[in-house]
Amino acid sequence: MTGWEVVAVRYATRTTRAREVYLNHHVYGEPDRDVQMDYFFWVVRNDERTVLIDTGFTPEVGRSRGRTMTCPVPEALQRLHVDPAEVDTVVITHAHYDHTGNLGLFDRAQVVISGRELDFWTGAYAHRVQFAHSAHWPDVELLADLDRAGRVTRVDGRHRLTDGIELMVVGGHTPGQLIVRVSTDWGSALLASDAVHYYDELDDDRPFVVVADLEQMYRGFDTVAEIAAEPGVALVAGHDPLVLSRFPAVDPADPSFAVRVDAGEEPS
Repeated sequence: MTGWEVVAVRYATRTTRAREVYLNHHVYGEPDRDVQMDYFFWVVRNDERTVLIDTGFTPEVGRSRGRTMTCPVPEALQRLHVDPAEVDTVVITHAHYDHTGNLGLFDRAQVVISGRELDFWTGAYAHRVQFAHSAHWPDVELLADLDRAGRVTRVDGRHRLTDGIELMVVGGHTPGQLIVRVSTDWGSALLASDAVHYYDELDDDRPFVVVADLEQMYRGFDTVAEIAAEPGVALVAGHDPLVLSRFPAVDPADPSFAVRVDAGEEPS
C-alpha cells in the first residue's frame, strides 16, 4: 500500500489578541498584538479508505462564537470529492467545540477518541465553567450516544489505528488530547492538533491559554518536538495560518482553502 494523502483544510478563521492566545502572556514582557487563528480539520485517505481527523464546527456554532466561516465542512468535503458516507473512521483529537461539530454527517463511521477524553467530558467536572466554555454540549451528547451505540473506539497511550496511522495521547490542552502521525510517500505528517496550536508555542516554549494540565502540556511539547526532529517528519500545527504557507496548496487558485501535507514542506 502506498503512503496516505494528508490534506489540511481551513474552514474558519478569526482575529484575536496575543493575551487571549498565550497563557500568562504578560510574563514574556512583550506588547500585546493581533493574532490570527485559523481553524482546520484533516483528511487522510488512500485508494482504500478515508479517515477524517476532527470535524470542525457548524456555521451556527461559528456565528454564536464570532468566528468567520471560510468554507463550511460539508462544502469543503464536496470540494475535495469526499463523500461523508464513505468516511469509515473519524478521529476526534479532543472534545472542544471546534473539533466535534458535524458528526451527524458521518453516519457510517466509527469514531475514535481517547478514553480519558470521553470520560472527562461525560463526567462530573466538565460542566465547570473553565472547562465548559470550550465545549458544544450537543456534540458531547452525540459522542455519548454514539458510545452507547457501540460506534466509539476508546484509545489510550499509543494506538495503531491502521497501517501507517498512529495515534498518541499527550493530554495537556485537554485531559486526553491526541496527536496523529501519518505515513506518506514523502515521509510522515505529524498532526499536532491542539497539542501545538501555533509553531511558536513549540519554538518559544509558550503554552496556550486553555490548558487542563500545564505539566502535561509541556510534556506534549517535548513529545511533539522529539518526533518533529526526526528526518522526513512534517509538523502541522493545529491553528497556525503558517500551515497554509508551509505546504503546497490543493487549489493554487485558492491557496487559503487547503494544503497537501503529504507532498512535504515548501522551501523556506
